[in-house]
Amino acid sequence: MDVTLEQVVVVRGGRCVLDVSALSFLSGTTTAVFGPNGAGKTTLLRVVAGLERPARGRVLIGNAEPARDRGPPRSALAFQEQVFVGGSVRRNMELALELRAVPRADRAGRIAEAAAECGIGTLLDRPARQLSSGEAQRANLARALALRAPVTLLDEPLSGIDRIARTQLLDELPRLLATFATTTLLVTHDREEAFRLADQLVVLVDGVVLAAGPKSLVYRSPGNREVAELLGYTVLAHRGGLVAVPPSGLHLGRGTPGFVLTAERVVDMGNHLHLIGRIGQARVNLRLAPCDTPPPPGAVLDVHAPGCVTLP
Repeated sequence: MDVTLEQVVVVRGGRCVLDVSALSFLSGTTTAVFGPNGAGKTTLLRVVAGLERPARGRVLIGNAEPARDRGPPRSALAFQEQVFVGGSVRRNMELALELRAVPRADRAGRIAEAAAECGIGTLLDRPARQLSSGEAQRANLARALALRAPVTLLDEPLSGIDRIARTQLLDELPRLLATFATTTLLVTHDREEAFRLADQLVVLVDGVVLAAGPKSLVYRSPGNREVAELLGYTVLAHRGGLVAVPPSGLHLGRGTPGFVLTAERVVDMGNHLHLIGRIGQARVNLRLAPCDTPPPPGAVLDVHAPGCVTLP
């Protein structure tokens, strides 16, 4: 189901926290709403879920406004904080299905399927409030996916869990969304998560959409300095303008465009050496090749960035 925001403005405490003139999420896609903390990402999800009404504008899921629609809910939201009532994981999942008026005869099958796919089949009879952070995040996700809603909303789905659990879920989540979800919106402040999990990207800063579209297009054409830096580029001055250098985009030696780097230190990363230095006022780093001689602090080196993007 398509999701459309039209002239949506959310004001909180006299301050505008979300101002989206036009934004669409197409049916069958997974979109990452990406931006720093405080960008308005969770507010956007709450508005789409119908949990918060905008001061102006409207949100449509299909052809209905979620905040006004009295029919069956069209979205399922997995909150960033895993909120469970007392009782087992199974009871928490049953309650979610019951509140969404899923027929009793269908609930056990949905719970078993979502639990198995999310790797919590053996935890269904455990007290939900006694799960580890990784187990709780999986249970939180399974509860939302079991609803099989037209629109699935995930608020920082990989936050607050240990590295091993995060790595596992990062690998598994695209398959889970393909199995249980139709249209997915997830919010994250982590660039890797955004690119690993989604095919569409929305960059949100201070409640305003700075870029939106297929992730490859947004990445190749960041549009301005703020978007470029959020996407991991290093922005450098060059011939009176600005260029954005992608991660690992700097190389030793002369080339076009060329820069002068002043070395600060070399860091041993175990499998390679990393050179940290400055180009003008910008701190930069580059990976040294095995054949490169590590420069001493203060050395002045020629470097170039053949894959950089010219910013307007």
